[in-house]
Amino acid sequence: MADDESELFFQEVADVKPLKREHRVQLAPGGDDRDRSLAERREAAVTGREADRNTLSDRDAEPLDAWYVLEFKRPGVQNGVYRKLRQGRYEQEARLDLHRMTVAVARRELFAFLEQCHELGLRSVLLIHGKGERKVERERSAVLKGHVHVWLQEVPIVQAYHSAQPQHGGTGAVYVLLRKSEEQKRKNRERFMKGRVPIDR
Repeated sequence: MADDESELFFQEVADVKPLKREHRVQLAPGGDDRDRSLAERREAAVTGREADRNTLSDRDAEPLDAWYVLEFKRPGVQNGVYRKLRQGRYEQEARLDLHRMTVAVARRELFAFLEQCHELGLRSVLLIHGKGERKVERERSAVLKGHVHVWLQEVPIVQAYHSAQPQHGGTGAVYVLLRKSEEQKRKNRERFMKGRVPIDR
């Protein structure tokens, strides 16, 4: 019975011819330019590389000692203003805690935080970066602190900064003074000019 079925099958397919195959081109291991650009676009969509406006450097910064005092003042910042900042006499209008963040995450969070504070017209903020490892034998282990020291100088809206007073975190935190936003400058001008009458000459 099985032999009859096999013979019948071979009779039916005797005149069947195989289909012609199209000639295939062997691609290089890297693929063509279109495939490469597609891969780059996919990577950018996942990582957000194209949309990244973050200007903070992503290179390694020198780790600092836990007790190192951070200080920086741009030219034009009045000494009295800087002294008040150093002494913690400005109210901290916002704070960002970078504790336990990786350098990459802290870079992203810090940039977004400073941008948002400036847009909201905030002038004095507090950053908590920590002091690194607590072991006495691990000097100069405050990696995040070293990065914050570099990053803050790269942001044009940062006018000055100084390590905080003990009650606000000491050398594990930093006071940051931001430049006035354009909206804030406009409001100050309007308030200053209110009630003033221009003098005719």
